[in-house]
Amino acid sequence: MRQFAETGVVAIDLANTWDEWLDDPERLPDVAALARFCAELGEPADAPAAADLDAVRQVRSRLRDVLTRDTPELRTRALARWSADLPLAATVEDHAGIPRLRLTADPERGRSPLAARLAVRAVADLLDLASAGDWDRLRLCAARPCRDAFVDRSRPGRRQFCSTRCANRAHATASRARHRG
Repeated sequence: MRQFAETGVVAIDLANTWDEWLDDPERLPDVAALARFCAELGEPADAPAAADLDAVRQVRSRLRDVLTRDTPELRTRALARWSADLPLAATVEDHAGIPRLRLTADPERGRSPLAARLAVRAVADLLDLASAGDWDRLRLCAARPCRDAFVDRSRPGRRQFCSTRCANRAHATASRARHRG
């Protein structure tokens, strides 16, 4: 059973490990949950420690800071500031005759810490979303208290909610408010 890898996009799935809809918003409460998160997303994590958990939560905080920016331009600036702080290495790989930039955690430092590897994967995912034309379709759910990240892949590009659950909840709340007033 998948618990964390809802989209397979590390940036979105990591951001969504903080879910204000839940009574306890922390979806990475311990190192066992972090190990499951890594396993679901194919990230090697040899018995993560408490320090890894704290560092990954800090990465999530920086990531959510990028995602909460109101416009694509502000999001781009926040992403640039964050990525400048990361131990990045860039290589160009051949994908069926088409060059593609690949970001990795800096190999000169030996095996990079788990949080650095997840941060680099998150940045790479966000750059992939941008290059696919989805940068302006990256959103946070409009159904309070939910603030899950998602990519609006609807044809008109006006989706506001991360899920049917949140859309139904928001519509029911609006309906009750109309009938009261």
